[in-house]
Amino acid sequence: MKKPTRGGSGARALTTRVKKKSGLKESSRRWLQRHLNDPYVHRSKAEGYRSRAAFKLIEIDDKHKLLKPGQKVIDLGAAPGGWLQVAAARVKSREDAPSVVGIDYLEMDAVPGATVLQMDFLDDAAPDRLMEALGAAPDIVLSDMAAPTTGHRRTDHIRTMHLAEVAADFAVKVLKPGGHFLAKTFQGGTEGGLLDMLKRNFRSVHHVKPPASREESVELYILAKGFKGRPDETDAASLAASLD
Repeated sequence: MKKPTRGGSGARALTTRVKKKSGLKESSRRWLQRHLNDPYVHRSKAEGYRSRAAFKLIEIDDKHKLLKPGQKVIDLGAAPGGWLQVAAARVKSREDAPSVVGIDYLEMDAVPGATVLQMDFLDDAAPDRLMEALGAAPDIVLSDMAAPTTGHRRTDHIRTMHLAEVAADFAVKVLKPGGHFLAKTFQGGTEGGLLDMLKRNFRSVHHVKPPASREESVELYILAKGFKGRPDETDAASLAASLD
């Protein structure tokens, strides 16, 4: 998918201005003006996606070929549902037998082809509820979770990295061998332990920044592909192969 451009076919020129006398703080005024002129925002509305974030997953998947028909997917921090929409469509999840499950503490509308759990992923009961809803080990665990921002960059980074670490720990406990993990992180230099853990458990690990992620944003995504499997499962598979 090509990155939308401002102006030209299918895009909207940068023309909407928010007056300085609008009563908004300057930072809020700039954010609103950027949002109103964001080509991804306009495209998400035109194509029926819940948020512009849907295009981040679309662009990552177009390049890395993660989502395939028949797969089972868990989406952590799913609200408002853009990633769920993309995942359900690409794995061809059926409304009568969803193969995609999302979780968020925020309320959200139903997504066709997906089961939605309204609860905090950090709740001790959440992992079991997710697995019960999905009914089998997932092929992919997605996480676009980010902690509510405080305005203090270092604090925001640490809080969001904690969510990425919890998501990664969950992924290595539940993924099918060969499965994939994709999670939001923030640039900031504290992800060394997370990267080491993922490299031990996946065949390839690297950062990705899709075009839909704003250039000025500190967000990055960690993509871990080819889950090696848990030791007990690996040992069982090796034993079975030796007996064939």
